Amino acid sequence: MAIQSTGPILNSPVSGVRPTQQVTIRLVSRAAMDTLTVSVQGYALSTTRTLYISEVISIAPNEVVTRNYYADLDAYEFVFETNAEGVEEVGISVWGKQASGQLVETHRVVTHEKTIKNI
Repeated sequence: MAIQSTGPILNSPVSGVRPTQQVTIRLVSRAAMDTLTVSVQGYALSTTRTLYISEVISIAPNEVVTRNYYADLDAYEFVFETNAEGVEEVGISVWGKQASGQLVETHRVVTHEKTIKNI
């Protein structure tokens, strides 16, 4: 099993408004034949780490899947679990967005920036 994490993302208010209210996650399968399964877990971070998103997503070969999640929190983290063989076959990106849908560049994490741990 491979676990990938965005690490903690600070989303403190600026002039009373948090930069990110929504997170878009895009999963891309590079597999030629096998369906991949990715477990997505979102955590609200404060004095405790609280699970608020838990979803298992199946991705067909060469499919792209997009999910939008609530993120109007002071801090958050996303963790992705795949089988060890599938880690090279799935691309994962995380994009913070304002309420208007505009991207928050400082809150974007792409494949090569995530922490990967194989178990």
